[in-house]
Amino acid sequence: MLNKYKKILDPEKIPFFNIINNQIIQLFILITLVCFIVDFNFPNSNLVIPFLITTLISSFTTFLGIPQLKKIKIKQIIREEGPKNHFVKQGTPTMGGIFFIPVGIIISNLLYFNKEDYKIILTLSFLIMFFMFIGLIDDLLSLKKQFNTGLTSNQKLILQLCISVVFIIICYSNNFIPNTIQIGNNLLSLGNLIYPLGIFVLIAESNSTNLTDGLDGLLSGCSVLIFTGLAITILINNPADHNTLGPLCIVMAGSCMGFLFLNKYPAKLFMGDSGSLAIGASLGGIALISNNLWSLLIMGGILAAESISVIIQVSIFKIAKRLKGKGYKLFLMAPLHHHFELKGNNETVIVSSFWFVTLLLVIINLIFFIKP
Repeated sequence: MLNKYKKILDPEKIPFFNIINNQIIQLFILITLVCFIVDFNFPNSNLVIPFLITTLISSFTTFLGIPQLKKIKIKQIIREEGPKNHFVKQGTPTMGGIFFIPVGIIISNLLYFNKEDYKIILTLSFLIMFFMFIGLIDDLLSLKKQFNTGLTSNQKLILQLCISVVFIIICYSNNFIPNTIQIGNNLLSLGNLIYPLGIFVLIAESNSTNLTDGLDGLLSGCSVLIFTGLAITILINNPADHNTLGPLCIVMAGSCMGFLFLNKYPAKLFMGDSGSLAIGASLGGIALISNNLWSLLIMGGILAAESISVIIQVSIFKIAKRLKGKGYKLFLMAPLHHHFELKGNNETVIVSSFWFVTLLLVIINLIFFIKP
């Protein structure tokens, strides 16, 4: 059976295989050009150099990490109820988040060490690293159990809640988070409600990225676009933050870009929960502090759709089972990308389509939902 699926996934027999490689190069060139144009047009903007440096270092550390993971047999466990053609991915090294997430954190701290807003970078670094550690624990337990889940959903939620509460307390003590939500030229005042909302955002965003990480290159590619869009949004909406949070976003984009070169189809390495949870936490934390939650919601529409598809699937199934004695599935499988897979769409086509939708959402945000 395994040989059967290997034939199905043979890169030479997939017409879109070369397209996905070309699209990754195009994505890299696009982000580089955007960073260059932004740096040229905005005084004191410095995005292109950190992006290029981080991309290079991230791809290098990820490349070096793959044989080490193989050596200690850190390999992906494929869930039995998942798409059957994923069984060929069984044994691919995972836990790649530990090789590219720290790159972004270290470079951002080196860039802003002892500067005026360094405490913000340090606080966000705390958040990202601890969410990475939660994912790392989950990945290691999964390998120990030889099952595709490590921590139970409640255990993971409790750990996410604890870290999120500590982060919000630190932000509250230092007045990092504004008590408003900016939507274009309008400000929605929330008062102290912003703090419980912040906890919800961190948990929801990290779980959304975790659910999105189900196809080769899907989350890493979408993250590159969202982080870049967030950097530009901060530069325009929050000039006071553009020297700290903007470059932090582009450094994280570079980390994801470097990882993407080895995470593209067919993936040489998966990021695991150690990568996906950290990406979600960083997006949520940066959006909270920079007052760009609405922009994150727009640009991260794919992440939201993946998460909502799971909620809808589970809810409808349980309601139907309670009312009719038999569950009903709205989607062939959730999250959403698996539904499209089971509809017969090629994995590379789904990934490139989701990238394109994310690019459109970033453009829509920059045109309609930032201050003119």
